[in-house]
Amino acid sequence: MRGASLLLTLTPAAAIAADAPAPVYDWAGLYVGASLGAGFPLHGGGEFQAAAGFPSPAYDLYARSPMRPGVTVGAQAGYNWQSGAVVWGFETDLSLLDGRRPPIGAFPASPAYPYPPVFSLNAWSNANYFASIRGRAGLARDRALFYLTGGVAAGGAYGPATLSIGGTAFEAGHSQSSRMKYAVGAGFEYAFADNWSGRAEYLFLSQSLNTQGFDNGEGQVYVSRVANENHLLRFGLNYHFGEQNRIPGAIHYGQSHGNGQNGGASRDDGGGEEQYSVHGQTTNVVQAYPKFPAAYDGPNSFPSHGKADVGSTSNIFMGVRLWEGGAVYLNPEIDAGYGLANSVGAASYVNGAVAKVGRAAPYMRFQRYFLRQIIGLDSSTTERAADEGARNEVLESTQNQISGRVDKDRIIVTLGKFAVGDVFDDNVYAHDPTTGFLNFAFNSMGAFDYAADSWGYTNGLAVEWKQDWWTARGGVFQLSTIPNGEEIEPVLFRQFMAVAEFEARYELLGQPGAIKFLAYGDNGYLNKVDDAIRYAFVTGEFPPTVDSIRRRSVKTGGGVNIKQQLMPHLGFFLRASMADGRFETVDYTDIDRTVSFGLVAGGTLWGRDDDEIGGGLAFSGLSGARVNYFGLGGLSVYIGDGALAYAGEKNLETYYKVGFGKNLDATFDYQLLVSPAHNSARGPVNVFGLRLRAAF
Repeated sequence: MRGASLLLTLTPAAAIAADAPAPVYDWAGLYVGASLGAGFPLHGGGEFQAAAGFPSPAYDLYARSPMRPGVTVGAQAGYNWQSGAVVWGFETDLSLLDGRRPPIGAFPASPAYPYPPVFSLNAWSNANYFASIRGRAGLARDRALFYLTGGVAAGGAYGPATLSIGGTAFEAGHSQSSRMKYAVGAGFEYAFADNWSGRAEYLFLSQSLNTQGFDNGEGQVYVSRVANENHLLRFGLNYHFGEQNRIPGAIHYGQSHGNGQNGGASRDDGGGEEQYSVHGQTTNVVQAYPKFPAAYDGPNSFPSHGKADVGSTSNIFMGVRLWEGGAVYLNPEIDAGYGLANSVGAASYVNGAVAKVGRAAPYMRFQRYFLRQIIGLDSSTTERAADEGARNEVLESTQNQISGRVDKDRIIVTLGKFAVGDVFDDNVYAHDPTTGFLNFAFNSMGAFDYAADSWGYTNGLAVEWKQDWWTARGGVFQLSTIPNGEEIEPVLFRQFMAVAEFEARYELLGQPGAIKFLAYGDNGYLNKVDDAIRYAFVTGEFPPTVDSIRRRSVKTGGGVNIKQQLMPHLGFFLRASMADGRFETVDYTDIDRTVSFGLVAGGTLWGRDDDEIGGGLAFSGLSGARVNYFGLGGLSVYIGDGALAYAGEKNLETYYKVGFGKNLDATFDYQLLVSPAHNSARGPVNVFGLRLRAAF
């Protein structure tokens, strides 16, 4: 009877459970995966148009070697949101695409050439990859998802090439493209397990019109234009982390339950350390200045008749925890527009929030990809509060960070591609041009000529050792191939920078503060400025140029960085730095000595928690050798007026940021430049700016 009673009791419950609807699959959250497929090019061969030095188009050359279909293989990562049946999100991917090559080999020449009957092309190509950041939107029916996708692409450029016609060689550098590269398509995805899905996807990939100029050095030029477009069909496999972004059973901060230990921490399956971090930010800056007095304008001057420019930068910050203390991060970026006057005109340049490499069409790059390992040294003390950095040691969920508890005393190792400023020369009051000061002078040491490509990133290794009241940091980073170049030195330690920093934390009159001492050395192929001047006088070639006689050298420098809270929500910062002015600018800016300082106040002081106001002054100068170089009309990374009436550059900046919550703000910015580019014959310049930022 007891068994019968139990059966009667369970039967209705079982019936109710059987009638209950099955749970609908949740597509929300982070996913990563891999894909395999094929690409089918739309265009074969190419045309070499006879340009300068040729009498007629009869000398045009045609390469009829078709690009063949090829295999594509790659990896992707993305994030979904879901509301009912509607799913939307973004995805970024990087793939190899075999078969997409420029025409290489021997081809019939133009009938205008009596001899020889063929021409040949030998090229090095990096066109066999593509990357993209795409939006996705679709409809889900439980485990099935139909979606559309589209966004900005990258890759598909052609490298240096040689066009040979008989005994004449025409040399070309990397191809250029002024149009936006993009990918659009559609797909179907099916979740065959709780965390796994398979997909089939079609993409139309346009990597624009690649243009190369081939020059024989005798005034004759061929121009090659190749349309790089492909149909892609690929199949993929994705692992979904899910929207519940917690490690089950991990210790987390929250309400203490019962006799919870660790200062209110508790174990709860619903919370804990993050498995991953996904954030995004877009920053748009418009800057303008009216006409100002100037005795002359030069190649790298602010045009004195007035100027206005708009630039934008949009980033995705993704990180995934791999193991205890270890995580990998990826930071794709889309840039568009221009910095003011195309990023020249001032030694302390006026806009650090947009890319220095300006283009009218949006373009995409992977700016950061790195591994970070945190090694705990004292597990008896843990913390989850903001550290002494704006971004690099914050243990909350934020850009390029995954939340979780770490030992207060620890070692942090960062390896991969990232910015030197992510680890070194940080200051909580003046460091991030997307949220605070825009001018270079206030966001880093002006004479810190750190390793970077033209976008401000490089490959390197940084190690930080954090103890109770101090932190020691050291790092090694690759310089660019040529000073201020777009490419990072590919050979380890052929051209590199070594940097060390020591930070001491203290209290002054009950208010926290920190002081940092930094030293660095750039070891690479650099030009001494005096050598460039002597070379110009010997050859009679003016203005002098630093591109002429580079040899291996070491450029050194260093500085001090202070932050001091004066009262809650009000802080003071100061930086001072010097560099060896005998050498050309390597990768940062045209300053040999500088001091900058200022105040930043939070809006809590006047009842607006998300607002902020800041003001700063900076004074910078050049060494005697560089004064002579610019006086003779020399050019450098940011400045070069064609002449020089030397006076140290002086910068003032003040801003007010209006916050609409934590993730949306508008900033009104004003800058005064006295003796811009260290030149008293020009200026002062009044620069007005508006920055709009949105983040999630």
